[in-house]
Amino acid sequence: MGRIVVEATIENGTDSTFRIRSNALIDTGAAYLTLPLAWRDRLGELMLLDTVEVETATQAVVSGDICGPVLLRMDQFRPVLTEALFIEMEPSDGHDGHYKPLIGYIPLEQAQAAVDLVGHRLVKFSRVDLKPLLPSHADFTVPEQVAGPIGGATVE
Repeated sequence: MGRIVVEATIENGTDSTFRIRSNALIDTGAAYLTLPLAWRDRLGELMLLDTVEVETATQAVVSGDICGPVLLRMDQFRPVLTEALFIEMEPSDGHDGHYKPLIGYIPLEQAQAAVDLVGHRLVKFSRVDLKPLLPSHADFTVPEQVAGPIGGATVE
């Protein structure tokens, strides 16, 4: 597959005065909107949600901070309020601070964006797919030990 790059605006989800505009690489092998750690302060105060170990495409394991909320805007797609994973990144040109952030599959699905493998571009899909999340009654049974009242509700 060829490289798909989109122009993206990333802003602090609670204070839109903190904003970064950049070209971003679409990476369906990544889960999160992944940004260079060097940009974290440029987005103002974000809530640190978790610190995680991340395996990169080169199989290196690095530490990353999941922070949010951030608002991601990509051209004709719906803006999405999401989390950002901040990791140490090398500048894409090697020296002058130009980074290529990654847009992973979670924010792509939130924005209803799909990868067109033939046209090497993003396309908008018209429906949100919930089929994998909603099993039929025939495929889903609740084990006896968890059946019964849950927080005042009953499981049927």
